[in-house]
Amino acid sequence: MSVQIHALSFDAKDPAGLARFWAGVLGRELGADETSVLPGDDLAFTLQFRQSDVVKDRPNQMHFDLTSRSLEDQEATVARALELGGRHIDIGQTPEEKHVVLADPEGNEFCVIEPGNNFLAGTGVIGALSSDGSQAVGYFWSKALDWPLVWDQDEETAIQSPQGGSKISWGGPPVDPKAPKNRLHLDLVPSGDPEAEVERLIGLGATRHESGQAHPDGIELADPDGNEFCILTAR
Repeated sequence: MSVQIHALSFDAKDPAGLARFWAGVLGRELGADETSVLPGDDLAFTLQFRQSDVVKDRPNQMHFDLTSRSLEDQEATVARALELGGRHIDIGQTPEEKHVVLADPEGNEFCVIEPGNNFLAGTGVIGALSSDGSQAVGYFWSKALDWPLVWDQDEETAIQSPQGGSKISWGGPPVDPKAPKNRLHLDLVPSGDPEAEVERLIGLGATRHESGQAHPDGIELADPDGNEFCILTAR
C-alpha cells in the first residue's frame, strides 16, 4: 500500500481569485473549474482552493519557498506577486537576510529565496513546502509517502520524492500552537483500498480526525502533530 500527493488544498474566501494569483506567480495553468492550479514539470501535485470562512488569525503551518535563478529572477518574481495582489510582510526577518517574505491576497505567507541556496538546488519553482513541525512528524511523512529523508539534523527534517521536485521540510522545536483548523492541508490518493491505507497510516502514528471541513470524497486524518490531511476515496 502507498499514497501519493494529489493536491495541496487551501481554505479561501475567494477560491477563484486565489487560484488566479498563484497561477500567475508560478506561471501555471488554471484547472477547468478555475479554482485549482494544475501541476507542472517541477510541481507534481495540484493546488486546490476551497471555499471556507475560517478566519486566519496566525501564521500558517505551511508556506512555500520559491526559488530564483538569479537576483533579477528573484526581483521579477517579487514584482509579479505584488502586481497580482501580494504584499510584503514582516515576520521578524532581519535586513541581512536575502530572501523576501510576502503574503498572497488572503494573507498566506510565502518566501522568494535568493539564488544560490544549496538546500533548494534543482527543485524547481516551488523549492520547498516549509512546515512548522516536529522531528517525529517528518519521520511520519517520510514513511507515509515513502519519500527518503534528505535532511535530518538538530531535529529539523526534510523529505523529497525519489523523482525529485519540491521538498517538504519541518523546522523542529519550538513548534507553534496549532490552529483549530489549518488553512493548508494535503489531499492524498491511495494505490489501493482507502480504508486499508487509513489503517496503515494509523499504524504509523496518524489519528482519525473531524474538522467539519474535510474533502467531500475523503477520509480525514491528522498526523502526529495534529495537522489535518485527507485520504481521497474518489478522484
